[in-house]
Amino acid sequence: MSATTMSIPIRLETAGSDLRPGLGRLVSVELLKMINTRAAFWLQLATVAATVIAVIVRSVVGDAADHTFANILNIAVRPAAILLPVAGILLVTSEWSQRTGMITFTLVPRRSRVLGTKLIASVILALAMLVMAVTAAVAAVLIASPGVEGTWTDLVPLIAQSALYLTTGMVIAVAFGAILMASAPAIVALSTIPVAWAALASLSYFNNVAPWLDTSRALDPLPNEVLNATQWAHAGTALALWMLLPLVIGIWRITRREVSS
Repeated sequence: MSATTMSIPIRLETAGSDLRPGLGRLVSVELLKMINTRAAFWLQLATVAATVIAVIVRSVVGDAADHTFANILNIAVRPAAILLPVAGILLVTSEWSQRTGMITFTLVPRRSRVLGTKLIASVILALAMLVMAVTAAVAAVLIASPGVEGTWTDLVPLIAQSALYLTTGMVIAVAFGAILMASAPAIVALSTIPVAWAALASLSYFNNVAPWLDTSRALDPLPNEVLNATQWAHAGTALALWMLLPLVIGIWRITRREVSS
């Protein structure tokens, strides 16, 4: 007597299992990385606190005529311009310092796409901090200099230029992090190399070249005054040297470096 066996086909639900994560999901993950760790949380909190303190101090010092939107906004964006690039560097270097690169690049094999989402997340964070800085500046102006003539001059252009100021600073930081792939060296390099170049450019021998290649001269006026055509040319050249070139090198480094678990 023989037993008859019956095989029943089992269907596995695999719909969507071969799809790559969407851009929105990847960006949200990168944004969480910049706020959900203890260091990242305190960095963002310190940025907000420093901005509020700077705006309050600037609002109580000097006459009401000095408390224009341009003057206060110029102070309001400085803490973010200094502290936020650290978050951009940590966002990139954490893949190696915390050994998460193997998981990240397994889930998203295209490394250029990973770096692209980090850039987008960094820009979003910079814009969020800009909104906070503008809000603080507007509140300070309304309290410190209500009704003063010329207080709100060039409101929209200055906000747009401040957005460019903060976002390009974040992109430069991400580029430095991608090149060095280590937090401490990248932070030191981002802090010292532009300063050393600015000191060198201050020599009389470089008077004609410095405005074109020195980011402090080319970009610092962005939150404070509406740039003319020559100043925009200076800013574009400086960004090509300090942002686009490091970003290209960083992409090349990211796409070719071996990742260990």
